[in-house]
Amino acid sequence: MRIAELVQYGISELQSAGIPDCTTDVYLLAGHCLGKSRTQLLAYGRDEVPAELEHAFRELLSRRKNREPVAYILGEQEFWSLPFTVNPNVLIPRPETELLVEKALATMVADDFPKEGKVIDLCCGSGIIAIILALESKREILAIDISPEALAVTELNCVRHGVQHHVELLRSDLLAEVIARGETVSLVVSNPPYVTTHAVFNEVEPEVGVYEPRLALDGGVDGLDQIALIRRQLSDTLVEGGRILMEIGADQGAAVHALFSSHIPGYRDFRKVEIIADYAGRDRILHAIIA
Repeated sequence: MRIAELVQYGISELQSAGIPDCTTDVYLLAGHCLGKSRTQLLAYGRDEVPAELEHAFRELLSRRKNREPVAYILGEQEFWSLPFTVNPNVLIPRPETELLVEKALATMVADDFPKEGKVIDLCCGSGIIAIILALESKREILAIDISPEALAVTELNCVRHGVQHHVELLRSDLLAEVIARGETVSLVVSNPPYVTTHAVFNEVEPEVGVYEPRLALDGGVDGLDQIALIRRQLSDTLVEGGRILMEIGADQGAAVHALFSSHIPGYRDFRKVEIIADYAGRDRILHAIIA
């Protein structure tokens, strides 16, 4: 079978399995097996595929037909134009999260950004936020997750990108260990679990609901369980003028704004609360500064 025929076979198989927009998937899988870029696959489409490589491609294609995400099949996902190791212990990085990183980097160089306090990637997963913040800002970053398996992936990615001496890993239930250690914090950047339990079980694509870690997805009945806990914990950690940048669901802007704007007896208030829309105009990021 020639390369062009192999690609067309793969597209046909995935389309028959009901997988939409599958052309890119096929080129990624074929390129992985053959060691070629998409451009090379097109340029050398008439070349014959060795039998062992065709067999390897068919095996990967079978996994994709079962709705396993391509990123898990290949063990890698691009984010911020960099390759990151991923596996089923961590969420697959999404393009939307790049906006969160952009806002964090801009915040860290603002004139009113606190001079003291740690910068934290909370619910770090694969470590993409911590690593990019370390690379771009040259600051020390604390990466936190409750899952030791996720922290192991973060460690792999830190070594991969040469920031293992600039990113501290901490296993913690949200900010509990930070509070126990008496740490002060200037910025928390977080992509926490914010999908509703009903959506996790009934609405999201199989690639997400079946394969991605439920611990990193499920935010409870209204998707706000972990967000509400973080809001309270920030009272014990943020320095004056410290801030939170958090990714949220597109339908959660009003609820999250209300949660951070409201006075909760026994907890500090936030003097600025805003919801930032993504480039598609959907609510995507909470930005709040504590009094």
